[in-house]
Amino acid sequence: MLETTHHRICPLCEACCGLEIKVRDQQVISIRGHAQDVFSEGYICPKGVALKDLHEDPDRLRTPLIKRDGVFVQASWDEAFAEIERRLPPLIAAHGRDATAVAVGNPSAHKIGLLTYFGKLARALGTRNVFSASTLDQMPKQLASGLMFGHWLSVAVPDIARTDLLLVLGANPLASNGSMWTVPDFKGKAKAMQGRGGKLVVIDPRRTETAAMADAHHFIRPGADVFLLAAMVHTLFTEKLVRLGTVADWVQGVEAVEQSVAPFTPEVVAERCGMTADTIRQLARDLATTERAAVYARIGTCTQEYGTLASWLVDVLNVLTGHLDAPGGAMFPKSAAFGANTSGKPGTGKGVVTGRHTARVSGAPEVYGELPITCLAEEIETPGTGQVRALFTVATNPVLSSPNGPRLAAALDKLDFMVSMDIYLNETTRHADVILPGVSPLEDFHYDVAFPQLSWRNHARYSPPILPREADQPEEWQTMLKLAAIVRGQGAGVDANALDDAQFAEDAQRMFGNQAEAIIQATRGLRGPHRTLEVALRTGPYGDGFGTRPEGLTLAKVMASNATGGIDLGELKARVPEMLRTPSGKIELAPPSLLADMQRPAADLARPAPGLMIIGRRDVRTNNSWMHNLPVLAKGPFRCTALIHPIDAKRLNLQDGAMAHIANGPRSLQAQVQISDEMMPGVVSLPHGWGHNLPGTQLQLAAQRPGANLNALLDDQLRDPLSGNAVLGGVAITMHALEAVPA
Repeated sequence: MLETTHHRICPLCEACCGLEIKVRDQQVISIRGHAQDVFSEGYICPKGVALKDLHEDPDRLRTPLIKRDGVFVQASWDEAFAEIERRLPPLIAAHGRDATAVAVGNPSAHKIGLLTYFGKLARALGTRNVFSASTLDQMPKQLASGLMFGHWLSVAVPDIARTDLLLVLGANPLASNGSMWTVPDFKGKAKAMQGRGGKLVVIDPRRTETAAMADAHHFIRPGADVFLLAAMVHTLFTEKLVRLGTVADWVQGVEAVEQSVAPFTPEVVAERCGMTADTIRQLARDLATTERAAVYARIGTCTQEYGTLASWLVDVLNVLTGHLDAPGGAMFPKSAAFGANTSGKPGTGKGVVTGRHTARVSGAPEVYGELPITCLAEEIETPGTGQVRALFTVATNPVLSSPNGPRLAAALDKLDFMVSMDIYLNETTRHADVILPGVSPLEDFHYDVAFPQLSWRNHARYSPPILPREADQPEEWQTMLKLAAIVRGQGAGVDANALDDAQFAEDAQRMFGNQAEAIIQATRGLRGPHRTLEVALRTGPYGDGFGTRPEGLTLAKVMASNATGGIDLGELKARVPEMLRTPSGKIELAPPSLLADMQRPAADLARPAPGLMIIGRRDVRTNNSWMHNLPVLAKGPFRCTALIHPIDAKRLNLQDGAMAHIANGPRSLQAQVQISDEMMPGVVSLPHGWGHNLPGTQLQLAAQRPGANLNALLDDQLRDPLSGNAVLGGVAITMHALEAVPA
C-alpha cells in the first residue's frame, strides 16, 4: 500500500497553520503540525486534525441537489445548471437585477477560488444587494482602518515577537489564534513575551482562556469599550503623555481627537465600564510609558452598537502612544500578493467611501460594497420595486449566524428561487431550490489571499490538492463563472475555461496596457486562480516583475517551497508612509464621520447600564456552526451552555446543569446553565452558531446535541450605524429557571 506525505495550510480558521498529512490509498491516516512550516512552526489545534472528519463526513454533499415537490433529489451538474438557467433569467427579465441578492460566508475567505471569483458572479448579477458575514464580525475594524489608513485591509496588528506590553480587549486569541490578526500558537508567543519580562493585560466581561494566562485581567461591562478607550485617550491628553513617535510627520487630526474625548473623563465613565477611574488612568499610563506596546481588540469590540468607534479608538491609542508602525507596537504586514497597500502609487490613494447606495427598506448605507446582512429578511419580505426574489448563498448559514434567524428562515421560504453553494444541507441551504456542493479542502489547492495581509510575520505559502475531485466536479471558480454566464444570458453550456481566458485577456489589457500580450504569454498554461496568483505574486512587492527582478517571487518558486514550509519573508517592518492610501497621504486620526458619531456615546453617558446582559463566546473547537458535525471537534463536554456568575445564579434561583429561560423582549430560548466565576456579575455568555434542531437539515451529529441559538434572541434592526455591523453582544435580557415564575 502506497503511503505519501503532503504539506497543507489549514483552511479552518485565521491561524492558517501548516499541516503534515499522511495518505494511504486515498485515505488520510494522520494529520499533525508541520514542524518546518515557516509561519506556524509545527503548531496545530484540534481543527486541523478535523480536516479528515470533514473530508469523510457522510453528511457532506458530493452531488448537486434539486428540490422537486418540496423534496431534495440528487442531480447531475448539467441538470443543476440547466435548472438554474430555466428559472433565473426569466425572473431577472421580469423584475430587474435588484430582484436578486447574493450572500457569502467566511469559509470563502479560506478558498482562493471562491474569494477571487465570487466578485465575477456579483458583477454579473449587477445587484446592489450584496451581503456577507463581514457585517456579523469585523466590518467596524475594516471601516475604521480604511478611513484612517486608506484601505479596508490596512489593519495594524501587534508585533507580538517584540512587544513588552500587549493590551487585549474583547478578544480571546488563545482560542482563536488571532482574528483580523493571523497568529498561530498565540499562547506560545504570549508566554515568550512574558518570559522576556513583557506583560499581557486582558479586558473582557469573561475571564477567558487568554485572560486566565494574563498578568492582569479587568472585567468590563459589555458595550462599554468606547467609554474606556475614550477615557484612556482623555488621560493621555490631560497627563501630557501623547507621543506620536516615528509617524509624527504623517498624522493629522490630533486636536480634533482631543476635543472629541473631552466629555469622557475616567470618573464619568467608571461606573458605566464597571472599572475604577484609577484603573483606567493606569492602563493609559502603562501603555504610554512602555517602550514597546500595542493595543489589540476584536470581535467583542466590533459586534456592539459602538463597534466602529471602539475599533477606531484602539488605533488612536496606538498612534498617540507612539506605538503605531514601530517594532513591538502595532504594525502593518506586507503580503506577497493581493495587497492593495503594496500596489499603485506609494503613500497616497483614493481612500475609502461608504454610502454609494443604500438598502431599499432600511436605508442602511453600503459599506465595502455590501449592505448589512441583517437587512436581508426585510428586503425579501417588503413588496415593491427591487424586492429580492432570488438569492445566491455561498458558504454561509445566516439562519444560525445572524440575528433573528427565525425571521430570516421564514423570509427565505418566500423567495421565488434560491441557489446555494455549500458542502452541507444546513439551516439555510434547506430553503434552496438548487444546492451545488463545494469542493473538499483536501481536493483543492490553497493560497491565502487575505490573511498574509494580517499576519504576525510576512510569508508566502502554497498547498497543492492532496486528493482528487470527483470526475464531474467542477472547480469552484468554474462554478462561479458558469453561474455568471447563466446570469448574463450566455447559457449553461458555456465553456468556463474559455470564459476565463477571455476575461483574463480583458483584465490584462486594463491592468498592463501595451504589455498585456506579454503577460498573457508569460502565464500561458495557467487558468483560474492559479493564473491570478501568478500575476499577483510576480507584480507584488517581493515579485520578479515578470523577469525584471530575477531573484523575486514567482508562483513556481512558492509552489516549490511547499515541502520545506513555504518562504519566510521576514519580521514586520515600518511601512508608513508608503502603505498609506488616503487622499491626503496622511494618517487620518480624526475622520469626520467618526467624530460626528462620538455624539452618540457622549449622549449615552447618562443612560444607566442594563441589569443583566448577554454576550457570545467562541471555543477553539467550534469556530463555525458546521464544525459541530465533525466527531473530533464535537466530542467532549457540551459547550453550548449559558455561563453565569454564582451571585446572579443565586439571585435568579438557577441551578448548575438545569435549564433556564432567556428572553429579550418577545424573543426567547432555553439553554443549559453553567455557573462560573469566570463571568462578570451581571453578564451571561452563550456561544454562537448553535441551534441545530431545525427540520430539513442533514447534520446528523450536530443534531444529537443541537444547543440553543443565541442569535434567535437578538434584534436584527440593531446595528452599528456606521459599519452596518450587527449588535451581537451587550444586549439586555431576562433570565429565570424554567420551573420558576419570572420576576
